[in-house]
Amino acid sequence: MPVGPTTRRRQLGADLRRLRELAGLTLEEAGARVGISKATLSRYETKEGVVKWPAVDALCREYGATDEERFALVELAKGARIQGWWRSLADPIPESMNLMLTLEDEVVREDHYACMYVPGLLQTRAYAEAVHRASEVQCEEREVQHMVDIRMKRQELLERQDPPHLWAVIDEAALRRRVGGRDVMREQLKHLLTMAERSRVTVQVLPFDRGAHAAAVGSFAVLRGQAPELDVVYVDLLGGGLFMEKPEELERYKLAFEYLSAQALDFESSTDLIDRISKET
Repeated sequence: MPVGPTTRRRQLGADLRRLRELAGLTLEEAGARVGISKATLSRYETKEGVVKWPAVDALCREYGATDEERFALVELAKGARIQGWWRSLADPIPESMNLMLTLEDEVVREDHYACMYVPGLLQTRAYAEAVHRASEVQCEEREVQHMVDIRMKRQELLERQDPPHLWAVIDEAALRRRVGGRDVMREQLKHLLTMAERSRVTVQVLPFDRGAHAAAVGSFAVLRGQAPELDVVYVDLLGGGLFMEKPEELERYKLAFEYLSAQALDFESSTDLIDRISKET
C-alpha cells in the first residue's frame, strides 16, 4: 500500500523524537541548536501541523543521524505536505471526519466493533442515509447527502488493488435494529453477506446470548498503520468522535477487540446468523 501524507507526518514525528532521545537532548536544547522554539519542536514530534524540511535536515545533523536516516526523514517532511482526495470537496467536512479520512486513507488494517449500526465501510447508501437523518436531525437534506457521498467515497478504500484488511465484529443488536425500514434493512444485510465473502473482509457477529463483553461502552475502531507507532483508536461519540494514540490506550482497545473476536461467532456461523436475521426482517 502506498505511504500517504499522514503516515509520513506521523512517522516523521516518531523518528525525530527517537533520534533526539538517543542524542540525550531535551526539546529546549535541541531546538536551541537549530534555531527553533521548544514549542515548535514539540509540535514536530507530536505529529501536528506542517514541518519545514530544512529544519528536519538540521535536526538530523545535530542528532548525529546517518546520511541515510537524514535523507529519509527529509523526504518524509516533503511528502507530508501532499493533500488527500477529500481536500478538493466543495462542501466543508467536520474536523473529526476530516481526520478519519486522512488516517483511513493510509491504514493496512481496520478493526471495528459496532454495537449500534453496521460499520460505515460496509453500509449501503440507503442505510447510510437513514443513519445520518436519524443522528443529524437538524441537518438539511443537502448536508445529509453530502455526508453520505463522503461515506460512499470512503468505501472505495476496499476496491483498491491492495486494500486494507477490514475486520468487523458486529453486535447482534446492530443487525436487528431496523434502520430505514424493512426493505432498506434487508438490502443492507444482503450487502453485508456479499462483502463478507471478500478475502480482505472479515465479519463476525457477537450474539445476544454471549452476555456481557469487553466493550459494553460503545463502538470503536482500531486503525492500524504500517508500523505499531502509527496505530490510532477511534471511539464513537455523540456529535463526532475521539481519537487516541497513547500506548496504554491503544493496548486497551486492541485487547478489547481480541476478546470481542474470541467471544463472537466464527465466520461461518456469523454469516448463517446474518442470513437468518435477513429472512426474519
